[in-house]
Amino acid sequence: MARQLWLLRHAEAEPHGSREDSARRLTERGEEQARAAGVAIARMGVSFDAVLYSPKVRAAQTAELAAEAWDDDQRERMAEHAPLAGGFEVALALDALAGAGADGRVLLVGHEPDLSQLIASLTGGRLDLKKGGLAGLRLDGSSAELAVLMRPRELALVAGLPVGRH
Repeated sequence: MARQLWLLRHAEAEPHGSREDSARRLTERGEEQARAAGVAIARMGVSFDAVLYSPKVRAAQTAELAAEAWDDDQRERMAEHAPLAGGFEVALALDALAGAGADGRVLLVGHEPDLSQLIASLTGGRLDLKKGGLAGLRLDGSSAELAVLMRPRELALVAGLPVGRH
């Protein structure tokens, strides 16, 4: 097995300008997206050595709501990670993975454009990680391959939830 870096973009949040950026909260739809992501992750049998999330409210809420579907041991591995608030780069991601071991898995819950730029830097591929979307990367040294990319609609399907609003 190889090290894995999983990326979950915060779910749908209140519009820009509705309140201070760091305090923007998830919408009702965003809450549903976050819960669906958590259930889908659990159904896929993926567990993490660490779950790190941005201190911005919408990312923290996404992580907390996703974690409702996980066992206590998994929830205890969650921590706020200030660098995820903005300007998160490859070196920071590799540092976050360093403590997880050779076959470690880390989930980062953060923001755009950082997450897509991180994927591009590691894989050479360009993509748009949707709000509430999930990506999984398999790392080999300082490069990676994209192993999983799921939009909120696909996460809802895996979670066995209605897909109309996702």
